[in-house]
Amino acid sequence: AFAAQPPTAAAQTPAPAAAPADPSASAPSLQFAIRQVRVFDGERVLPSATVLVRDGLIAEVGAKVKVPDGVPVLDGAGQTLLPGLIDSHVHSWGDARGDALRFGVTTELDMFTDHHLLATAKSERESRAKTTQADLWSAGTLVTAKGGHGTEYGFAIPTLDDPAQAQAFVDARIDEGSDYIKLVLEQSRDAHGKARMATLSEPALRAAIQAAHARKRLAVVHVSLEEEAALAIDAGADGLVHVNGDRIDDPKLIAEIKRHRAFVVPTLTVMASVAGSGEGARLAADPRVAPWLQPPQKTMLDNGFKAGAGVADRLRNSMENVRALHAAGVPLLAGTDAGNPGTAHGASEHNELDLLVRAGLSPVEALRAATSVPARSFKLDDRGRIAPGLRADLLLVDGDPTTDITATRAVRAIWKNGYSIARAVGAGLPQVKPGPVALFKDGKPGPSWMASNDAYLGGKSSARLLAGQGEGGSVPLAAQGEIAAGAAQPWGGLMFIPGSVPLGAADARAVHELSFRVRGQARSLTLLVFSGADMSGQPGLQIIQNTAQWQQVRVPLASMPNVDLSRLRAIALSASGEPGPFSFEIEAFELR
Repeated sequence: AFAAQPPTAAAQTPAPAAAPADPSASAPSLQFAIRQVRVFDGERVLPSATVLVRDGLIAEVGAKVKVPDGVPVLDGAGQTLLPGLIDSHVHSWGDARGDALRFGVTTELDMFTDHHLLATAKSERESRAKTTQADLWSAGTLVTAKGGHGTEYGFAIPTLDDPAQAQAFVDARIDEGSDYIKLVLEQSRDAHGKARMATLSEPALRAAIQAAHARKRLAVVHVSLEEEAALAIDAGADGLVHVNGDRIDDPKLIAEIKRHRAFVVPTLTVMASVAGSGEGARLAADPRVAPWLQPPQKTMLDNGFKAGAGVADRLRNSMENVRALHAAGVPLLAGTDAGNPGTAHGASEHNELDLLVRAGLSPVEALRAATSVPARSFKLDDRGRIAPGLRADLLLVDGDPTTDITATRAVRAIWKNGYSIARAVGAGLPQVKPGPVALFKDGKPGPSWMASNDAYLGGKSSARLLAGQGEGGSVPLAAQGEIAAGAAQPWGGLMFIPGSVPLGAADARAVHELSFRVRGQARSLTLLVFSGADMSGQPGLQIIQNTAQWQQVRVPLASMPNVDLSRLRAIALSASGEPGPFSFEIEAFELR
């Protein structure tokens, strides 16, 4: 029942992710076959079949497929081939999509993230280019009330309180790129039953669901209580993106969910974390999982939520409600709520499958919950099954997960768009090469640049990027705005993103120094270099005394304290300090 907090970074508006590194890969000619392999095709099990892949798609599947001469063949004896897994409830920030793919999760369905990421995510998922990330669909900004769940993370989001504004509110989310609409019913009651949060009113909920349907979008609802689930279903929700655990559900509610043809994403993984069950730590210790975890993933798995009174009952209730939903024939989708304590993108999907089996699903039914069922529920027509013409997102594992669900953890190989995925931790990171960095593209600040300010921490400073006034035909990149009181340390400026996703890691070990020229108001500037396993570490820091005249700045990145060039994430240059306007320009930005 949670929405994960975004990474700690000095960013107001993440830049669009860079285009794939190899544009020529958008029409791959790769061919290979896997022969005599057990196939779970998303619906049923084929005991022994050959799967032929061509141009990033499944070409043929069957026991009698003939492999053309010259096509590489893998022997699948003793192994099982699955469709790439779909995690139907995540919060995708930073390295999440790369982490997911490393564990065979080739598609993530996000339930709240920065909407600025969505245009690039859509372009990427429509491509068959070589990639190191899972594809992403997203609700973008969720629909919540003022002071409601989703507003507590230190950055401002729009809220819905007037039902008359529901259509305009939903239209704005769709204009931002939301693929479906997520609404929040969450009172976060204390031990005495008192609500600790505002939540959507019933009229606002009903109006927003109607508005989503008017735009032909699914409306899914966050719930944690039986009464919230009942209201959401009665209001026309297409799905519930948590199972409630406050009590064992009334059979009448189960029947109503079935009658309305709604689906449920139980997110038992996060329910187990809230209950302090230790599921995450056990997953992290599994030798089939441990070698492939990034250090932050292991930390997240080892450190779940701090269990409070009565939460063990909530997990038991959740498991029993899943059992009842399954018995009634309600579609169940595997989703982890990854991004929260006790979870890890990619890895936790394998734990979710295990929990679903413990809640009454057969292994084959659990596998459907992570493949064909979410593909059908969210209308992802090109994935979720192994069938001719569908995308070659594939997971090959040792053993037979159709009888032992934990065999999905024994990953042998992963393919995304027909391309083999390197699993080594850190493999596939974008490589940063020495050389000048373009400041503009098509007359606008380039995709590696973004404005940065303190707004996400509740500050009121502003910043924008634009073309400066250079000399001799040069066009510097200018940052302008105003430092305003409000945050503990107000700032405004610009940020350089070296990787393929905002705040994601890039391998910059080929670089030793940063060089650029800067000028502007006589105000000190702070240069911060973010790097390492995640964004929570201490950044490298250098203070620059700015002047009205151009000055050359050289930053020894390779020897700078607190800088790990194997995982460079961002370089920020910001004005701070006393309130007031700021303006500075940079040019000749070069990594050496």
